[in-house]
Amino acid sequence: MNNKNCFSKPAIWRSDYFQANVGGVPEKISWYARQKMFESLVRLARPTPETTVLDVGVTSDQRSDSNFFERLYPYLSRVTAVGLEDASFVKRIYPALKYVRADGLTLPFHDKSFDLVVSFAVIEHIGDFDRQETFIHELFRVGKAIFITTPNRWYPIEFHTLLPLVHWFPPYWFRAILKVLGKDFFAKEENLNLLGEKEFVKMVANVCYMTTNHTRLLRVVSNLVFYCIPK
Repeated sequence: MNNKNCFSKPAIWRSDYFQANVGGVPEKISWYARQKMFESLVRLARPTPETTVLDVGVTSDQRSDSNFFERLYPYLSRVTAVGLEDASFVKRIYPALKYVRADGLTLPFHDKSFDLVVSFAVIEHIGDFDRQETFIHELFRVGKAIFITTPNRWYPIEFHTLLPLVHWFPPYWFRAILKVLGKDFFAKEENLNLLGEKEFVKMVANVCYMTTNHTRLLRVVSNLVFYCIPK
């Protein structure tokens, strides 16, 4: 096997350390799902040491399971990380990468600047469907291939609030329930707008060739995983 064209497990899975330092059951579950998504990325995109990568959506959150791509990816000198929030600490932790503070809807890069654009669990925080669609098309503009994930709306637990089933109601009802429960932040569409596979496919079906490799938790699809090559 040619190590230039694939990852060897010792070089990529530094998960034993992180699993030991992940706190609480929700974070452990989150970390498990993120590892599975990263495995899907490696399998589908097959990045090499020469692959230029744009990670759209690094966060200022410093939870143990946040910004996991930077923790796992071995070729950080080829990575540009973009965040709307001030996540400049990512550059201090991983000095090999480049950090740019920018809005994912108006990325400051030329067309097809990157071999691969990745975005993990960002699109559900973009806003309404039109803004989500704009975000997707902006990723397509700057990337030759796209790898994107989002929590599955139809999983029985809503991962941001840890509430069961209420997110299956029509969005208006769901947000009304969140307000009653005092979860005002996630009750706003601009902060949380969940997608199912049908809604995502509707946004991309006419503009890309798509492969899916969804992540499952207890045999149910928990996270939607898409690898897209623009047409």
